[in-house]
Amino acid sequence: MTEENKGYPGKEMASSWSEVHLTCPVCFDIFKDPVLLKCSHSICEACLQKFWKKLRSGDCPICRRSSTEFPPPNLALKNLCEDFLKNSIKKPASPSESLCSVHGERLKLFCVNDEELICAICQTSKKHEKHKLQPVQEAALKYKEEVEKALRPLEEKLKAFTEAKQESDREAELIKSQAQSTEMQIQKEFEELHQFLRDEEAARIAALREEEEQMCQTEKRIEKMTKKISSLSEAIRALEQEMKADNISFLQNYKSTKKRAQYKVSDPEVVSGGRIDVAKHLGNLKYRVWEKMQGIVQYTPVVLNPNTKSNNLTVSEDLTSLRYSGETELRSEDDDDDDDDDDDIFKSFGLGSEGFLSGTHYWDVEVGDNPAWVLGVAEKGEAKLGERWAIGHNDEEYKVMSSAGKTTKLKIKKEVKKVRVQLDWDKGRVSFSDPTNKTSLHTLKHKFTGRLFPVFGIGSDCVPLRICPLQVSVTVG
Repeated sequence: MTEENKGYPGKEMASSWSEVHLTCPVCFDIFKDPVLLKCSHSICEACLQKFWKKLRSGDCPICRRSSTEFPPPNLALKNLCEDFLKNSIKKPASPSESLCSVHGERLKLFCVNDEELICAICQTSKKHEKHKLQPVQEAALKYKEEVEKALRPLEEKLKAFTEAKQESDREAELIKSQAQSTEMQIQKEFEELHQFLRDEEAARIAALREEEEQMCQTEKRIEKMTKKISSLSEAIRALEQEMKADNISFLQNYKSTKKRAQYKVSDPEVVSGGRIDVAKHLGNLKYRVWEKMQGIVQYTPVVLNPNTKSNNLTVSEDLTSLRYSGETELRSEDDDDDDDDDDDIFKSFGLGSEGFLSGTHYWDVEVGDNPAWVLGVAEKGEAKLGERWAIGHNDEEYKVMSSAGKTTKLKIKKEVKKVRVQLDWDKGRVSFSDPTNKTSLHTLKHKFTGRLFPVFGIGSDCVPLRICPLQVSVTVG
């Protein structure tokens, strides 16, 4: 400590003190010649004299405790105040020391009617005579709460945009993954068709790219949401910075701050769960280019739609085989009663890519020695399967399920390795047979009104179900 500062706290300590600690509780200015009362309160000497003269008593202006003698000067506090004032003169004026442009006095009050800061002299003027006035601290607290309340919807909107963008990112990533997987399979199959099919391969990939581009229009919306998130974040940071400002600065900028806090933002547009139509690109691919080749082409009357399968199932690359891949068996969404054994065959299922609304259709499925499987047709609801007409094998028993949910056991002596499902939509019949020995298994009748999709189900510890290809011949007329 230097000689100049010895004996009392110097500039280092004074500069760290808040102005509040150096303010007289009577005149609200920095102490001038402070005196120390017996009650330990300090008052400006002139303020105390005026107070005692007015009340004709020797009470403390703060605690009203009597003092018989005029108190001695508080030299330590006086030195601190003088040092504080010296430092204040050297430093640039802070926003809290702003003065009234009319009277040159400190701004201590806030006019609620005019929403402006005023000094003690302004409050006696005609302009503010009947106005509602508040102390700066009280007004700042009130209006900060108002801005904070307006800030909450913006923060909630930012959260909604962030969550929507995250969901959009996941959807875009899934679409890209599907597109990449589909492209690889297309390339593999076209490689098998040799060089003269290269042009067709390029055309198919171009179609996939076009669909991917159409499906990925979400990227533009994601970009817009990113900009909105950035704009919202910047606005919120600016408002939060205004909230952290001292009361004087905050109230001086209150009107513009309030206007920015009422910034209106539209709700985020949630990206729909569109997916690449994988079946359109891979289903019966070789058959669709048959006219450009001579030889044997495999045609499957039904292909699987990987977007409609249960999570614990896997569809093969050519969309003709379904296998169980989950560690634990999952129930389908339509199985509301866990104790209903009739729906056990529908625990895990996948749907065909094409639905039928008329005509006659059939397909053969190789079930092999699988202990649990289900085949048939079903209506596709928004979140689960609708009505269904199917045959299944479980617990060494064969069952059929009708539209009313009724399950009937079948007496089939010889084990079935392959099942033919034949749908005659117009006549309202679903027939099941064994194409190996041409034996009928069962026929269900119903007056159909909706689109029916092939349905395939398989249990755990089973070999894949495989949709059998048909023998195709081309006749030139």
